[in-house]
Amino acid sequence: MTDRTVETSPQLYARIGGALYLIIIVIGLFGEAFVRDKLIVSGDANATAKNIMASESLWRLHIAAELFLLICAVALLMILFVLLRPVSRELTLLAAFFNLVSIGLEAATTMYLVVALFPLGNAGYLKAFAPEQLYAMTSLSLKSHGYGFGVSLLFFGCFCVLIGRVIFKSGFLPRAIGVLMQVAGLCYLTDSFALVLSPALANRLFPAILLPAFVGEASLCLWLLVKGVNVQRRKEHSSAST
Repeated sequence: MTDRTVETSPQLYARIGGALYLIIIVIGLFGEAFVRDKLIVSGDANATAKNIMASESLWRLHIAAELFLLICAVALLMILFVLLRPVSRELTLLAAFFNLVSIGLEAATTMYLVVALFPLGNAGYLKAFAPEQLYAMTSLSLKSHGYGFGVSLLFFGCFCVLIGRVIFKSGFLPRAIGVLMQVAGLCYLTDSFALVLSPALANRLFPAILLPAFVGEASLCLWLLVKGVNVQRRKEHSSAST
């Protein structure tokens, strides 16, 4: 992706970025609302394990979708970096570093979803454990996934705050979206720190934090997909940075 190519078709890249963001949001909602929320029974390791065994194909589809989400996230990050770089190369680069850490952590954390299946298999060495012990191992893997994902959102929250600042300064994307992205970032940061410091508080905060975070990300996604960027204002930034 060369600077010349982006300069001639920033709208195309903006809309590709919007489409990628939409895929990420849809997969994220699918995994949270239609897989984990339905199969994982809080406080009941036996029921959770039996649900996963009964829907193993769905669980594996969920894992594959999460990995595809991360591929889309890397591509989206590249597009956002190139589109917003003329505004502030330093802030955009710092935001990209935070997001790369978040993506790496989320990829590692996704492996806990795979590990959750191991105790539920038919391998001979598993006969050394009682079924309740195997179910407990699966629950520990799922708990580790939840905490790992929360830590990844800590770095993603930093990305949202920084990229929101760049969007606010850009002039070729609405300032309101920049503010909403910064609010989303603060929500993620609050929830992640609460998860580490006080899990009970994090559980109470999560519903209130989810809505503004979703609004911020969905606003940027839809604006890129439908409206794109103000090409003339972006050219002014590119000329000034050059």
